[in-house]
Order: sequence, then C-alpha cells, then structure tokens
Amino acid sequence: MAWMDDVKVGKKLLIDGIPYEVMKSEHLKVAMGKWMEKTNLKNLLNWTTMQKTFREVDKIEIADITYANAEYLYADWEGYNFMNIDTYEQFNLDSEVIWDSKFFLVEWDKVVLQEFNWKPINVQVEPAVALEVEDTPPWEKWDTATGWKKPAKLTTWLVVQVPLFVKNWDKVRVDTRTKEYLSRA
Repeated sequence: MAWMDDVKVGKKLLIDGIPYEVMKSEHLKVAMGKWMEKTNLKNLLNWTTMQKTFREVDKIEIADITYANAEYLYADWEGYNFMNIDTYEQFNLDSEVIWDSKFFLVEWDKVVLQEFNWKPINVQVEPAVALEVEDTPPWEKWDTATGWKKPAKLTTWLVVQVPLFVKNWDKVRVDTRTKEYLSRA
C-alpha cells in the first residue's frame, strides 16, 4: 500500500484490479488544510483514460508491473510472435496487446514487454527506429507547393511525411511516440 504522496507521473497504480499509469498529477489544497491529488490515469489494459482525485487519507495500491526483454520474430495470421531473451520461450501476442507498436516492429528487433500478472500487456519499442520506405512518389523539381514534404509508406504499413529527397528503399528514422520523420538512417 502507498499514500497520496506516492502518486507521481509515470507511477503504476492498481485501481479495482486494473493497472493504470499516472499521466498527469496536480497537487491541490482544499479547505481546512487538506490536500488532494487530481490525476489523469491511462488504463494499461485497454488504453482508455480517466480522471481520478485522491484524498490525503486514501490508501493507494501500487500495480506490480514487471518487464521482460524479448525479440520480435515475425507476424502471421495468429498475431505477432516474440521470444523471451532470458528463457528462450516463444509466444504469440494479438494486435490488441501491441496497439501502435506494430508499426515499428522489424524482425529480430529487441523490445521490452510490460507484464501484469505474468501476462504481457504492452510492447515498448525504442524511442526512434529505422524503417525502410516501401513506396513514395518521385520528386519533381517544380513540386514545392506541398511544403517540401511528401507521404511515404514504410515496410511496416505506416505512412509518414518525409522530405522530398527521400526515395523508395531509403531507410529513415521515425519517432515512435509522434510517428514523425526524424532523419535518414
């Protein structure tokens, strides 16, 4: 058990048996010297968000989230296949667990699995990954009305805006949080 002082951004809490991550936290003083913590929480199982206010007398349970190193192997009709690097155990995760991380998975990439009750709930990829451009229109010298950007479909089916000089089969670095082009790889 923890107290209101332990509610900080990034902390994992257990509310009604469901793990949440604190996304935003605001310390408020209310009448008669009492304190409250107003938070924005993200459900780690289905990625919905909610607001919750904790009083200073509330006891808060910390979620037991563990992390495991894994390697992405391949995708098939059943889902996405990984191997735990420590135990060499292979397992399959469906797209509901992976969410947006699927756009950044390249075979043999190392990832970190977030687990709750020994069951994977999320796949964490690097903050920036190098991906190959599969299809992008060619650049014409006079084509500058688009703000020097053009769409590019990557090999992972993600579409990002890239500079005009990027060609098919170039490797580009993409920010995994914003899904934006960073640089050539």
